[in-house]
Amino acid sequence: MEGSLTVTSNPSVNVRLTTAISSFEVKRRFDRGLCIAELKGKLEMVVGVPSSCMDLELFSTSDDYMQKMDDDNALLGSYPVDDDCRIHVIDQSGGQLGEFTDVSKVEKFALSDDAYEKRTETARSFMKKQSLGRYNEEEMAKKKAESIAREEEQKAAAEAITVGSRCQVHASGQPTKLGTVMYVGTTEFKPGFWVGVKYDEPLGKHDGSCNGKRYFECENKYGGFVKPLNVTVGDFPEEDYGLDEM
Repeated sequence: MEGSLTVTSNPSVNVRLTTAISSFEVKRRFDRGLCIAELKGKLEMVVGVPSSCMDLELFSTSDDYMQKMDDDNALLGSYPVDDDCRIHVIDQSGGQLGEFTDVSKVEKFALSDDAYEKRTETARSFMKKQSLGRYNEEEMAKKKAESIAREEEQKAAAEAITVGSRCQVHASGQPTKLGTVMYVGTTEFKPGFWVGVKYDEPLGKHDGSCNGKRYFECENKYGGFVKPLNVTVGDFPEEDYGLDEM
């Protein structure tokens, strides 16, 4: 009829789902022609609550409580459900928040190293059969020899560096830095030989102390530790960063 108004609603609706046993919120799309009993069956797979133990509450798009959805025979579309409304699922079986995410109460399976060693279908047994990683004796011996040679090279470089020398520090991927050698030797924070440097600019990480132990004195952010092979000793005068006065 001319001049008549027809209202057509979307046959489906997007809703937000929450539950009392989880802090997560999920979004799902449902047909408005579903009865509430059928809706509960679909929600069971989403929120993990038995459909027979569900109570549903409807909240507006702004999370204001609207009403209970307690008629299992009623259609979803018979309730004032719009896109982005929230359906909150209450578990009447006694489920509590975090029940499915708190693993502190889960009994843990522990296997002794001896028992694991006897198993044949494990990552360890595969690596042994294939002589991979630490089970490749030749490769491990080669890496050990290379490590010893590298450390000897670092030691020799350290012995050629004296405290008080001007130096240039060059590390891969970093700009070259100028400074003064303040410490040479071993440290408590990492094995091997290290050189403590007081940089000319605040390009360091500390004030000469590391992990509570002081190795040398300098202003904060002017100190750094580098491997001896990254240090070149020489006549590197401090640059003048000031401007000439007129």
